[in-house]
Amino acid sequence: MDIREAVAEDWDTIWPFFREIITTQETYTYDPELTFEQARAIWMSASSSPLARTTVAVDAEGKVLASANMYPNRPGPGAHVASASFMVDAAARGQGVGRALCQDMIDWADRTGFRSIQFNAVVESNTGAVKLWQSLGFAIIGTVPEAFLSPTQGYVGLHIMHRHL
Repeated sequence: MDIREAVAEDWDTIWPFFREIITTQETYTYDPELTFEQARAIWMSASSSPLARTTVAVDAEGKVLASANMYPNRPGPGAHVASASFMVDAAARGQGVGRALCQDMIDWADRTGFRSIQFNAVVESNTGAVKLWQSLGFAIIGTVPEAFLSPTQGYVGLHIMHRHL
């Protein structure tokens, strides 16, 4: 597996798993009705800023397995804290792809001069992601109760997770 900067042509491969993830409404607060173009504008726009980046994880044949985007968590006086989002194709889950993408993001944030990383909305019922982020040094610093409506779990909290660099 290799992690590289995403290019515009990657969106056609990212879109199917992006759409599947947002329409299940279990892990992201994105509107499940986002169109192809709206979703691309959100996900791929990170590549247009020097303080932001969109990446893909690809297998040995070049197939896109997952994607991440990373950026300053807030503008201006909050721009020293990074944030990111990760999407892994269902067929690639459990193979270390998410871990590799997050480690790449941590390394990028450190190289770029961010002081820490904050994930604003990790769905608490997404226990696999929560455990993964914790294993990479993130701590839950707060939880907004019942801030996310899961079709299978009902109202669950959104964790705010943080890691110093």
